[in-house]
Order: sequence, then structure tokens, then C-alpha cells
Amino acid sequence: MNKLIDIFCDVDDFCYKFLPVWETELIANGTIKRRRQSKMLTSECMTIVIAFHKSNHRDFKNFYIGLVQKYWKEYFPHLLSYTRF
Repeated sequence: MNKLIDIFCDVDDFCYKFLPVWETELIANGTIKRRRQSKMLTSECMTIVIAFHKSNHRDFKNFYIGLVQKYWKEYFPHLLSYTRF
């Protein structure tokens, strides 16, 4: 699990610096858009995707349902269902 925590720390540091800059650089076309906050952090979602790419699983659905939802629930307390993710 140390690798998962290391990945999350690196991704969280990146998101902490990148996302505010990215938000200021977005160009608005004048329409009002809903910006609902997600239950999961962007860094948590990115950590799961990076862990999938580093694993030997062939498809993301089996990885998410079989590993993340069963064994990583304690690391991601606001874990979404597979269809919502």
C-alpha cells in the first residue's frame, strides 16, 4: 500500500498547484455551467486511474469492482460506484 500512498501524495501535490492555474486559464463562452463539487477529489480519481495503468488488469471495470471497491475502501472513504466513476 505504500506505493498507492506515494502515488496519491504525488498526484495531490500536482493537483494542488495545477488545478487553480488551470481554472483561471479556462475560456468561458458566456453560458452558465454547473460546477457541482464531486464527492471524490480529483487526486483520488487520478490515483485510481494511475494504479490501474500500473497493474496487470486488462479492463478497468474488473479492476475497479474487484480490487478498488473490495480492498481499497478504507483509503478512499467517498468511493463512487463504478457507473458513477
